[in-house]
Amino acid sequence: MPAVLPTLTTHPFIRKRSEPVVTAVDLPYPSALVFNAGVIKYRGEYVMLFRNDYGTNQYAYENLNQRFTGTSVGIARSKNGIDGWVFDAVPLMDSNDPAKDPEIGRFYDPRIIQIENRLLLCLAMDTRHGIRGAIGELSEDLRSWKLISASVPENRNMVLFPEKIGGEYVRLERPMPVYSRGRDRFDIWLSRSPDLVYWGKSELVLGVENVPWANDKIGPTAAPIKTEKGWLALFHAVDRDETRGKNGWEKQWTKRYTAGLMLLDPEDPAKVLSVYREPLIAPDTPIETDAGFRENVIFPCGMLAEDDGSVKIYYGASDTCVCLAEADINDLLSLLL
Repeated sequence: MPAVLPTLTTHPFIRKRSEPVVTAVDLPYPSALVFNAGVIKYRGEYVMLFRNDYGTNQYAYENLNQRFTGTSVGIARSKNGIDGWVFDAVPLMDSNDPAKDPEIGRFYDPRIIQIENRLLLCLAMDTRHGIRGAIGELSEDLRSWKLISASVPENRNMVLFPEKIGGEYVRLERPMPVYSRGRDRFDIWLSRSPDLVYWGKSELVLGVENVPWANDKIGPTAAPIKTEKGWLALFHAVDRDETRGKNGWEKQWTKRYTAGLMLLDPEDPAKVLSVYREPLIAPDTPIETDAGFRENVIFPCGMLAEDDGSVKIYYGASDTCVCLAEADINDLLSLLL
């Protein structure tokens, strides 16, 4: 299916690679869709944590009503962050692990940062009593992890800032109120913690009504980058149109996901200094609009600043594969200053 209306396009500052950097066929274990990957530079390599849904394919999903049988989070490494990815033989976590807590259904949509030599994860966690935002710690050898804390339902899309601010850990998050905001009117909030366990001092950062092209919801994506002007932060923005029909594998998919850009105060990141008033990244290539599980979806989970001034943005395309876009950090800042 082609890009949906109204037309939204990616800013010319963004340079998308023409092919995905990771697809389902690359994995050494069963995979139908691999997407929404967090990436960090660690010990001379790029380390990627990715979501993997498995147990069906497009034909079985559309014609036999065969849904996914599991979700895992895997790890891959690359010398240049573009190609040559080497995958661990087994996932880091898996929804079908018989040893997991029976209350927990699955973990997915990983983000990863490093703070004071600790590799910290943010994950969405499905449970029998709702979706919770989880924070965990990955071992130095990347072989195991432990859960540190989890929010009450309903909260997800958590992103940690890559350093303490005012002596506290800080995260962006997207609680999901229904009664007070109506269906899918979700916003970006910020909370603080002394220890990654107890979270509070929560403040609204950005409302969906403040994003001109979004009519449905917004939320955090990748960990922000610290600059001299403030925290450079991506967010996802969703517009919904009920007239959109079949748009991917599902019988109907009415949403489009884009990526926006904002600048947060360096000392108090709950304060928004600037928001770019148009999408930064929109689904507008065949990979993103014409093939995939849920087409017309852009969802970044990783953003890295390089020494040469370039920025790598890793994003899930159509909930199907991991793609990479690049830009110059000064170009991005120019959109906000």
